[in-house]
Amino acid sequence: MDNQAEVREFLTSRRARISPEQAGLPAGSRRRVPGLRRSEVAALADVSVEYYAKLERGNLAGASPAVLEAVARALRLDDAERAHLLNLAHAADGSDALTRPRRRAARTWTAHRSLQWVLDAVTAGPAFVRNGRMDILATNPLARAFYDDVYASAGNQANLARFQFLDPSSRRFHPDWDQAADIAVAILRTEAGRDPHDKDLHDLVGELSTRSDDFRTRWGAHDVRHHGTGTKRFHHHTVGDLTLAYEGLEMAAEPGLTLTVYTAEPGSPSEEGLRLLSSWAATTQALAPHPSD
Repeated sequence: MDNQAEVREFLTSRRARISPEQAGLPAGSRRRVPGLRRSEVAALADVSVEYYAKLERGNLAGASPAVLEAVARALRLDDAERAHLLNLAHAADGSDALTRPRRRAARTWTAHRSLQWVLDAVTAGPAFVRNGRMDILATNPLARAFYDDVYASAGNQANLARFQFLDPSSRRFHPDWDQAADIAVAILRTEAGRDPHDKDLHDLVGELSTRSDDFRTRWGAHDVRHHGTGTKRFHHHTVGDLTLAYEGLEMAAEPGLTLTVYTAEPGSPSEEGLRLLSSWAATTQALAPHPSD
């Protein structure tokens, strides 16, 4: 990823979305740009116009934490956007190269035994591990059944973003497709700021940009987010509609990986749906040919 282009487009897009009224400034009648002017952001951040212009051109190298925090306040960045700005700054000055653990490609990573035991111990809901590129790296049996459509189209190279934008069945699986698409792109954009030298991520973004107008439009918005907790709706081809809460846990032992667990409200139709899915998964596994057959 081109760090300077990422910085320039991110800061410009954040500035464009803030109205003068939101910033407590007079709107005036002769504004030629959407949102705030550079001079107005500079004033709000208490830096010179020339210095802020330099930052917005993509030159974050050497910017102090205090300046970055002031710019974040001026642009009204949320926690995810502030973290993204700091990641871009770290990448610009090279400090991340020494402090960030090197990410391993999905095809070479396998869950160690104790992690798989943890996943398998979760029996009431889908549990899986993914990386920032949204590759599914390890699952419990219920997650494997839950993402049956994903694996059907991808085999063992399951990637949630690729499924979202390139597989028509994703629109059935995600009743709130636009929301799910926004989340997927925001996760990838966040990862791009955290690890701009990830070639696999660069290739994935290039593939999706080429093959999906929906992805390309969203990628250009430069939205980022933390994806830690919430509720989503799904439609599974075997058990029907499911409304599930999720928790995403960053793995301290495996930096860059997230363990996600989906659960249903106790006593709800979705809880019964997960029980049916578990039974279906067990039956399917029992009927599958054994490797020695």
